[in-house]
Parts: sequence; C-alpha cells; structure tokens
Amino acid sequence: METTNEYRYQKAKARVKEIKEFYTHATVYVGIISLLAILNYFTTSFPWVIFPALGWGIGLVAHGFCAFGYNPILGKNWEERKIRELMDSDTF
Repeated sequence: METTNEYRYQKAKARVKEIKEFYTHATVYVGIISLLAILNYFTTSFPWVIFPALGWGIGLVAHGFCAFGYNPILGKNWEERKIRELMDSDTF
C-alpha cells in the first residue's frame, strides 16, 4: 500500500514539475517575443517578428499539450494504458 502511495506522489510531483516548466516557458516566450516586437517596430516596416512568434509558439503549444497530458494523436492516458497492457501481457 505504501508503494502505491509513494508511486502516486512521485507521479504527481513530476506532473507539477512539468506544468511549472511550461509556465516558465510561456513567460519567457511572452517576454522575448515582446522585446522582438518592439525591436521590429523601431527598425523596419516588415513584420518579421511573426516568424519567431509562430515557430516558437508551435513549440510552446506542443509543450503545453505534454505538460497538461493532452495527446490529440494517441488519446488521453495512452501511456498509462500501454504500460498496463504490456505489464499484463508480459511480452516486453
């Protein structure tokens, strides 16, 4: 019973760490893109800031999907289901 609680605690702790890292990533994204937008505004009329904003934004969205456990391709909780399937079948 204690190992189950310890496992759940470790899993929850790892999840909180992932979410915290995502929020840090999002904060850095907003700060850097804001600075780039200001630089873009004062240096040229071409809106080049959209390229790093879109590229990095795609990475940020992917990071958010991972941090919050959303997987549009494999579905919710795919990893847990696959682990249980492999443990039950003993074929790994």
